Amino acid sequence: MTKSFITPVGFADAHQGLAHLFVRGLTVEAEIGVWSHEKGRRQIIRLDMDLAVDDTRSAGDDHGKVVCYEWASNEARDVIASGHFNLVERLAEEIAARLLCDPRVHAVRIRVEKPGAIRGADGAGIEIVRLATRSPEVLP
Repeated sequence: MTKSFITPVGFADAHQGLAHLFVRGLTVEAEIGVWSHEKGRRQIIRLDMDLAVDDTRSAGDDHGKVVCYEWASNEARDVIASGHFNLVERLAEEIAARLLCDPRVHAVRIRVEKPGAIRGADGAGIEIVRLATRSPEVLP
């Protein structure tokens, strides 16, 4: 069976051999923003990440055989630490691209939120969904 992603993206699907790995509310300081008052300073952003990964049933209790949520969090932190981002859109794209480099990751949903960016709102930001561009594997 070929992995297919028909809207909505199925982040967990036993028939396709997919498990849903997620990180919610990861708070990180980032150099982000287009306005002059945002340049040269760090501000808090909040990340949510959802990954469609290879099913973990065959891993048993072996940490080395699964995509780890700590790995995903550290990858996002590394992208954020790489420099200034004008747009939350670009930051989301960079994080998605980094996570999709692992062949066990088939799709990602990345939400980047700037708390307090809009007066009177809890936060504002972007959410993207990106799919792996490599050829899908055929499951037995």
